[in-house]
Amino acid sequence: MLAFIVGVFATAIFFVENRIRDQDLAERSASVAKLFAQKLDKDTNLMRAVLQAVMSNEAVERAFVKGDRKGLARQGGALFETLRTEHRITHLYFTGADLVNLYRLHSPGEFGDQINRMTMVRAREQEKTVRGLELGPLGTLTLRLVAPWRRDAKVLGYLEIGEEIEHLLDEIGDSLSVGLAVLVEKRFLLPEQWQRGMSLMERHGDWNRFDTHVALAQTTARLPAALDDRTFGKLLAGDTVGLQEQARKLHVALLPLDDAGGRHIGELVVIRDITALESMFRWSTVTVIGLSLLAAASVLGAFGVALARVERDYLRQHDLEHQLLRLNTEQHRILQLEKLSALGTMVGGIAHQLNNPLVGVVNMAELAQREAENPPRTRALLDDIRRAGKDCHAFLRRMLAFSKGSSFERMPTPMGPLIDETVLLFRQAETRHLPVEVRLPAAPVVLDVDPILIRHALFNLLLNAAQATPGDDAIVIVLEPAANPDNGAPGWCLSVTDHGTGIAAAAMDKLFVPFFTTRSDGTGLGLPVVQHVALLHDGRVDAANQPGGGARFALWLPHDATD
Repeated sequence: MLAFIVGVFATAIFFVENRIRDQDLAERSASVAKLFAQKLDKDTNLMRAVLQAVMSNEAVERAFVKGDRKGLARQGGALFETLRTEHRITHLYFTGADLVNLYRLHSPGEFGDQINRMTMVRAREQEKTVRGLELGPLGTLTLRLVAPWRRDAKVLGYLEIGEEIEHLLDEIGDSLSVGLAVLVEKRFLLPEQWQRGMSLMERHGDWNRFDTHVALAQTTARLPAALDDRTFGKLLAGDTVGLQEQARKLHVALLPLDDAGGRHIGELVVIRDITALESMFRWSTVTVIGLSLLAAASVLGAFGVALARVERDYLRQHDLEHQLLRLNTEQHRILQLEKLSALGTMVGGIAHQLNNPLVGVVNMAELAQREAENPPRTRALLDDIRRAGKDCHAFLRRMLAFSKGSSFERMPTPMGPLIDETVLLFRQAETRHLPVEVRLPAAPVVLDVDPILIRHALFNLLLNAAQATPGDDAIVIVLEPAANPDNGAPGWCLSVTDHGTGIAAAAMDKLFVPFFTTRSDGTGLGLPVVQHVALLHDGRVDAANQPGGGARFALWLPHDATD
């Protein structure tokens, strides 16, 4: 189970780390898109300021209105060179209101052609400044800004400024440590024009590398060799791809490129070297799994130690329970021996009790036989025989109930009748016929006890009291409410007090030790049996000498029944 938990934890850690890595890669691609948009906005603001500065120059405006190309070259040439050198501005157009180009500062020899690019058309239609990316016929991707030139609510023409975006790719790549490449769909280009543009910009490219796209610009010397047409197809399908380039691990993702007219013209390829990231991912995963295994081994070791302790405790408890079981069996055997001993003591009394009524029965049977012709007299004699038989039967029933083995069966038991029956048995068994004084509460007391065990315990206390009483003094039995001396719990105290010599100090600590006795004919089992009965009922038994002589044995029972 521990191995399973560790396995699940390690798997979860792997997927969490993998998700964190993928999230980092996705965030890096999103950062490229965000930074690309920010740089386009930044350069657009610069170009907007340039156009406003040009249009506010009165000399340039006069030359533009007159169609004076030399004047435009003289007034704007120095400004354009500064922009091209310091701000990478590559295009600056002066175009008339009819969209016919008047002058190109970046290419003075070309003019008079119709400008139908999307930025120009939208600027005329919307009569406001329009910016956007546009794909040139030679395979250049240019950021263009076209602004209407107005004077007195009249459009004089249009001023257009632009820059190729290669330097933006270099800046973004350096900032985010990624490689970038612009791939444009072939359907927007002609092979000859694309090849001519590559030659003019002194670049090298492979038109046939991809079926549908061709590279226009890139920040790396070459695209990864593993980025073939099949891999590029997966990227177009929306997947992110990991490439192995020699010893490097590369992550490749695509960002869409749209032109000023909203057409999807190609993809911005983001290539990130994730060799260090993959190494960190593997190292962190292995470290976490290793620590998990170490923790699991520690837990397993601690569990083993704890289990060994539990096993030792269990074996010790099992041995103790086995000893208690043997002790309980021994106690039960002692209880039976004590009963047999008590029954032996009562044999003489029982013989005496049965002999008298049986002699009477025989005599009355003989009289009934002689008086057979006198029915009234015969019926009277038979009634006497029946009463004597019932007395013998009741006596024998009490003897059998007393001698029957008990399995500790609690039941609501009226204590008054139980004490009376026990006293009756004691009087029939005790040859001296000592008087017994019974003091019971006015209201009946019913306790949840085993009546046979309580009767047996009380009988033993009465026998001990009789043996300790040298004269004819009465034995006193008292049932009264009393609290537990240990915890104050409510209960009842059943005490037997004699008027003998009391308990010797040397014998006080050994009263409840099995087989300890001060009498030559004793078994030493009576009081241990009483203590055993008390413990079975969650009670206790105490012994104490009385101030005026004699001893008092008190059996305390919990108050767990209604009275």
